[in-house]
Amino acid sequence: MRHPVRLSPLVLALALAVGAGHALADSPPSESKVLGSITAQAGQTYDSLDSVNGGISVQRGATVRSAETVNGGISIDEGATVGSAETVNGGISIAGKVKLGSAETVNGGISLDDDGEVSGDLETVNGAIRIGARSVVAGKLETVNGGIRLDGGTVRGVLRTVNGDIILARGAQAGGIEIEEPNRGWWNWGSEKLPRIVIGPEAKVNGPMVFKREVKLYVHATATIGEVRGATAVRYEGEDAPE
Repeated sequence: MRHPVRLSPLVLALALAVGAGHALADSPPSESKVLGSITAQAGQTYDSLDSVNGGISVQRGATVRSAETVNGGISIDEGATVGSAETVNGGISIAGKVKLGSAETVNGGISLDDDGEVSGDLETVNGAIRIGARSVVAGKLETVNGGIRLDGGTVRGVLRTVNGDIILARGAQAGGIEIEEPNRGWWNWGSEKLPRIVIGPEAKVNGPMVFKREVKLYVHATATIGEVRGATAVRYEGEDAPE
C-alpha cells in the first residue's frame, strides 16, 4: 500500500505562496491616485479606479468593476462595461452601447447616449439626467436640483426630482413619476419656478404620477398614462407642448 506524501511546513508554505502569487498575477489591475487623471485603456480589464483630484476615462471596450473620484468627471466610451461610477464634483458622461451597473454624483449631470444598458440607478443632487434613444435603465432616475429627459429611452423605475422639469420625448417610457415637495433645509435653486412635466407623443408612463407640489403637466393626445395624483393634466397635440 502506498503511503501518503507528507510535506514539511516550509515546503507547504512555499507552495501556498507561489499559488497566491499566480492568483494575484491573474487578477485585474487596480489604479489609485491623489492627483491626476486615470485612464482605463481600450479593451483592457480593471478592478477599481480611484482618484481624489482628477477625472477618470474608460476607453472603448474596457471593463472596469468600479470607478470613483472626488473632484473630477467620469467619461465612459462606447462599448465599455462598468460596474459602478461615482463622483462628488463632476459630471458622468456615458457613450452609446455601454453596459453599466449604476452611476452617482452630487454636483454634476449624468448623460447616457443611445443603446445603453443600466442594471441599477442613476442619481445626482445638483444636475440633470438625460437618457438616449433605445437605452434601458432597470432602476430609477433621481435628482433634486435638475431636470430629467428621456429621448426615446426606457426607465423601468421611477423618475424623481424636486426642482426640475421632466420631459418624455416621443416613444419614451417610465415606470412612474414623482415630484417631491421642496425642503427649505436643502440647498437648491429655482424653487419658485414650477416644474414642467411633458409626456410626449406615443410616450408611456406605466405607474402613477405623484405630485407633492404644484406643477405644469402636459400629456400628448397619443401618450398613455396611469393614475395622476396632485395635478391636472393638460392635453395637447402636435410635436411640442405649451411652455
